[in-house]
Amino acid sequence: MKQPARAANGKPAAKAKRKSREEINIEARDRKRDKKHRGHASGSRANPETKGSKNGGSGTTAKDPRIGSKKPIALGAEGQTAPAKVKKAPTKPAVEKVRLTPEEELAKLENDPRLDNLLDRLEGGETLSAEDQGWLDAALDRIDELMEQLGIAMDDDEDEQAEEDMYRLLKGN
Repeated sequence: MKQPARAANGKPAAKAKRKSREEINIEARDRKRDKKHRGHASGSRANPETKGSKNGGSGTTAKDPRIGSKKPIALGAEGQTAPAKVKKAPTKPAVEKVRLTPEEELAKLENDPRLDNLLDRLEGGETLSAEDQGWLDAALDRIDELMEQLGIAMDDDEDEQAEEDMYRLLKGN
């Protein structure tokens, strides 16, 4: 059997007083009146009050809430049918890169005027920009790879001699 809840001083808690029908009706009317005053004021959609106008009118106009989506809507019988098929523009097939043989690629790099120009500038003591220096390093690395593939040996003992030999080889002796 459950015991009644006890108050703080140890005595049984007092029973809650039942409300009369009149009190219940009054509370219901109050709740209804509070609900009635929720939401926007009447006419607020037609005459929106912007935040700027409340704070002294900053002069900027707010977006009109009556204006909805700008998405076009199909009207009439055309809108009832299936959507029209959109034709895609014909795409050009990707041009495949022509694979050069190592001999052809090496010959192409050897005859590259940009490489010759940069090597001449570098030999003249001029400093190259970061972009030019990066391109030159990449081209020389690729030439080294191709020479290894083709079995053309370069002496790695002396770096200066190797650079001169490569320069001479690129210049065509």
